[in-house]
This record gives sequence, structure tokens and C-alpha cells, in this order.
Amino acid sequence: MEVELQSQLAFHLTGRRPGADLCAVDPFALRPALLARYRDLTTLRYDFPVALVENAPDDTYVQSLSGIIDGILHGVAQGDDGERVTRHILRLEQQVRALMAEGTKGSLSALWETAAGRLGVRADALLADSLARARAALEVDGELLDCDAALPYRLVKHAWSAVQDQKAHGFRDNIRRLVQKLSDILIADFARSEDGRSAESLKASVGALHADVFDFGALSRVLGKTSAEAALPATRRQRIRVLLKVLELQRFYPSSVGSGPAVQPYLFVFDNCASALAAYRERNPELIALAKAIAMAELEIAGEFRESKHEAFFEGFGEDGLDPKELAVFPDYLVCVNAHKLDAVENSTLMEILSAGLPIKILVQVDDIPSALPNGDGHVAFSMGSHHLATMAIGFNEIYVMQSCSANLFQFRGRLRAGLSYAGPALFSVFSGAGPAAEYLPPYLTAAAAMESRAFPAFCYDPSAGPDWASRFDLQANPQAELDWPVHSFEYEDEAHQRVTDNIAFTLVDFLACDRRYARHLARVPRSKWSANMVPAGECVARGINGSSNEVPCLLVVDRDNALHKVIVDDKMMREARRCRDMWRSLQELGGIHNSHAERLLARERNARTEQERGETEAHERERSASMATPTVTPGPSDAPPEKTSDDAYIETARCTSCNECTKINDKMFSYNENQQAYIANAAAGTYAQLVEAAESCQVSIIHPGKPRDSNEPDLEELMSRAEAFR
Repeated sequence: MEVELQSQLAFHLTGRRPGADLCAVDPFALRPALLARYRDLTTLRYDFPVALVENAPDDTYVQSLSGIIDGILHGVAQGDDGERVTRHILRLEQQVRALMAEGTKGSLSALWETAAGRLGVRADALLADSLARARAALEVDGELLDCDAALPYRLVKHAWSAVQDQKAHGFRDNIRRLVQKLSDILIADFARSEDGRSAESLKASVGALHADVFDFGALSRVLGKTSAEAALPATRRQRIRVLLKVLELQRFYPSSVGSGPAVQPYLFVFDNCASALAAYRERNPELIALAKAIAMAELEIAGEFRESKHEAFFEGFGEDGLDPKELAVFPDYLVCVNAHKLDAVENSTLMEILSAGLPIKILVQVDDIPSALPNGDGHVAFSMGSHHLATMAIGFNEIYVMQSCSANLFQFRGRLRAGLSYAGPALFSVFSGAGPAAEYLPPYLTAAAAMESRAFPAFCYDPSAGPDWASRFDLQANPQAELDWPVHSFEYEDEAHQRVTDNIAFTLVDFLACDRRYARHLARVPRSKWSANMVPAGECVARGINGSSNEVPCLLVVDRDNALHKVIVDDKMMREARRCRDMWRSLQELGGIHNSHAERLLARERNARTEQERGETEAHERERSASMATPTVTPGPSDAPPEKTSDDAYIETARCTSCNECTKINDKMFSYNENQQAYIANAAAGTYAQLVEAAESCQVSIIHPGKPRDSNEPDLEELMSRAEAFR
């Protein structure tokens, strides 16, 4: 057994297999045990595929197939045949998913018909009846998208188009109103002019139907003798004509005003930041001129334009740019770029756009989180440029930032639309799951695993949500956000055919184990070589176990037949897991979870309260002693503090500052009471070494290890020597 342990430790420390008892890992045969139940996604009901719905209000611009089917079932699966109708419609839903998994593309209605044909609807009258009812209740349609490499771009562009269409509708209505009102001013001015009162003009205004009824020459002479209002000043007339030309020829939205040929509108979707920035700069003078024309037109229509007052103001209009409110009515630019195209120049341009506060929304699609192993040295590292882009962008303070994996995009549909509607720059960083691991797992699973393992956590920073971090930054979309890693129940059958239930953390090691490039950082251990020294990787990270320990981090995996295996993990991968955990804790602090400043303040307040209570107790004891006639008083059982012998491990619970150090070492041995102060829940649930380690790590030295319970525990002499300081 000692030889086998040394072999496992050697692999953990060096990544080399010194003996034949460690096997190479086949990346296409093994997957983390917690993913065992997700072999066939077509049999599961989850958020995908989704339908892109046109002209839909609010967050209904994208709807999940499951949600659409649930709405139909609620309406038609009623009565005595409700169970039969439900069964048939759910079969259709599963068939649509299967078609999508095979690569079939199209609208929901088209795939509906194809799926119904596959189910044999023509040969089954009851099936035909069920599906006919469901089809009649289908009120939405749109292109179906699965969770694949194309999803982030297609969904973001669809959401962006929905926001821009809403803006365009209001903009065109306003332009149409301004053009009509300005034209009315010129028409009224012409009617008051000499040309407007001429016989020819009067005849043209009446029309050919009554041309022979009136003597337009006589009418013109009569009108010419009447007193007329003064005509518009020539400068105002010319100004209104210029404003009309600017409004009618604008190219920022498709226009429906003007009598000339249609003007081709600008395009606002780009595949790189440099082109979008160049287009913005080129069009900016025209945009300022249009914003200026709109402001001047409003004054002209209201009759409030004063040349002496406003000409000087509008002379310098927009020299320092437009404010967000003025820019908000114009289209936002959309840049969709893949992270692997973010070279130094493109990345610099992206940062320039964000720092300048330009109305440009940027989607950065990340297909591969870990970088390739450089120079074959086995260094495990993340692609810093893409993975941390969103966290860096938050530092600009006034940028809407959203990070999510593609598997979570449907859940983030409201936040996505809010970011696209935000009056300023926005950055959307999305992990598609369509990288190298997609050869082995569906992109949906890869993306979900990245979010689950904290490799690519989801968060949102909305500057418009409030004045502080508590209102602006949200991390709660992540599973079990209060923990380092999400913990899930896992059931399996052991060799004795008994059901075993265990709680397993899904860590970064699980995520990396899904990527064939990191298979050499794992080694499979035959079942006959399993030992108590093999400790789950998540527990090793939590307890700080490293190469100096006799414990080896391991991972539960399953093969193609769902048979359970254990693989040990080398130190390079464990170091990366610890780094990932630390980065996640930094995000937790931003999100108000386990905030160190708040915890320190609470600990200080608890200590102050404890000292106050101790002082009050001592004062009470002095008063009681002084008032008693007998100098010696034997305290009753209720007054005596619990007696602790030198052999027992105990904690001075009242002095605990809730620093979590002991529970991180062993949360079964140490626990918290209702006041969030530590006590020893079960001294037998761990080792004497853990008691000593907890005592040494305690910030206020209140843990007393006592004497060891197990005389056979290794290194007892050294441990008891270290424990002497805490007796």
C-alpha cells in the first residue's frame, strides 16, 4: 500500500506515471460523474432550443420551446383526454429537439410539421387530433436556435434589432411630425405671399373640378386688396428649408418622408471594433447636424426660435459631443467579434470605445476558455484577454457589462435587452461552449459546466440600476453562489450492489477534465488500488492540501457504460483550481457575498459585545461576593462553567469571531451555533492533525486540541508538541 501511495503522490507532484498501477485517461471515454445523467439532451426538457420571435414585447423576443409547449398544454390538455394530448405533444417536443440535434434548421412551424410527419401523424387519428389542437393553439413562430456556436451572435443580434426597431418607430414618428409641421409653416407663408394669391395659385388650390365656377382673377384682386399678415423673413424661410432637407435625407433610420428617391440607410452591425469606430467617426458630423436640426425644428414649430439668442448657441452645437440623452434616440452600433480575433490592435480599439463612452454595444464570443499548453511545458492557464475582459470593463464604471455562458443566455434575456437599451456602451462576454471540448460534449453541457465550475461565472454590472455596488453588481445567477463550488448529490451502486449517496462539488478540475487537451494531467487508478488517501479535489482545495500531505486529490468519473472510476489529479491542475477559487472569491466580494470588510466589522462588534458581557459578568460576581456574609461560596451546577480536562478538545465559543478557518478545514468536526460561533460538533469526525491545524490557524487562539484520540495516528509526537501552545 505504501508503494502505491508513493506512486500516486509522484504523479500528483510531477505529472509522470512511475508505475504500471496508474493508467492514462481516454478523454473520449470518461466524463465527470456529475455529468453521467446528461448523455442524451434530446430526452430532457430544458431551455433549448429557443425561438426568435419577431415584433414581440419586452422579454418575449426569445422564447424557449419548453415554455411554448407548456403554454399550449395549459390551454388544450384538459378534460378526459388531457393525459393523452399531453403525452402526444411532449413526444412532438422531443422530436423537434432530435431534429435540432441532427442539424435541421428552420422555423418552429416548419420543424413542427417535420416532427409530426416523423411521428406518423397520418396513420394515427388520435395523434393527429392531439397535434391539430396544439397547432391551432400555437400563437408564436420564429427561427429555432439550439445552444451552439452560432447562438450568441444570432440571439444578441435579434435582441439588438428588437431594441433598434422600437427606437426607429419613435424616431420616424417624430421626424414625420417635424417635417409635416415645418412644411405647414412654408405652405402658410406661401399662401400669404403675392405668388400664393395669384390667379394661377388659387386655381391650382381649388382643383380642376371647380375651375369653371370661380373667376380666379377677380378673386386674386379682392385678396390682394385685403390686409395680409407679414410674410416670413427670408432668413427664417431659408432656415426651415435647410432643416427640412436635413430631416428628409437622414440616413440613420429607414425614412418614410420626402418626395425624392429613397435614401439608403446606414448599416450598424460590424464584425470588428476598428470598422465600427471608423464608421462612427465618419458619420458623427452628420449625426450632430441631424440632432441640431431636430432641436432647431422644435423651436421653429413652437415659434420660439430667436436668431439673436439661438444662432450663437447652435453655431457651436455638438462641438464637445452629444450627451447620452441626445444620443439615445439614434441607433446603437453593434460589434460581434470572436475572442480569438482580439489581437493587440483590436483589443486596444475595443478599450478605446469603452473608455470614450461611445454608443456601441460589443459582443465578445469566447469559444475556448483555457489557452493551449505553451511550449509543451504542461502549464495550465486561462486565456487572460478574453476571460477577464468583462471584469476589466467594470473598472470603467459607466459601462453596462454582462458575462454569461451560452447555456444561461435565455435566463439572461432580460439583462441582455436591458444592456442593449442602455444609454451608453455595453460589453457582452459570452462563452459558447463550442471549443475543443465540443468534440466530446454538446456545447450546452460544456458552457453550463464552465459556469458551474466558476471557470466562466455569470454576472451583470448595470450602472443605471443605482448608485452603489449592491444595486449595480449581481452575481446570484450562478448556482449556489455563496459556496466556493456548487455541491450536488450523487447516487451510485457500489460493488456490493448497495446504493451510495454522496455530495460532490463540481470544481474547475471537473471542467478541465472535459477537455481532451488536459487528459495527461489525470491518471486513472484501478479500483483495487483505491485508498483513503485519495481525497476529492474540491475538498483538497478547501482544506489547502498540497504536495507535502499524504493525501492525493482525485476525481470521480464515469465511462461510456456509466461505470464509476477514480482519477488522480496532478499539482498543476490543482494550482489552477485554487487560482480559479480565489478569483471567484474576489467576485463574491464585489457581489456582497462573504465580504471581508463586512465580516471583519461583524467580528469586531461581536468581540466588543463579548468583552462587554464579560465585564458585566465580572462586575456582577464582585457585587455578589461583597454582599454575601460567607467569604467562600461553592457555585451551583448552573453557575459553574463547563469543566474542560486537558484530554478533551474544546473551543471557547463565546470568543469566536466567525472567521471560518476551522470549518474550512473540516466542517463535520467544527460547526457554528445559532450565533454563528464555532464549537466542536464531533471530535471523532476528523484527525488530531486537523485539530492542531485549526488551533494554529485560529485568529484569536480559542481552539484547544486536547490529547489525541487515536494513538496510531501518524506524527503524533510532533503534533502533541505543536498542541502544547494551546493547552
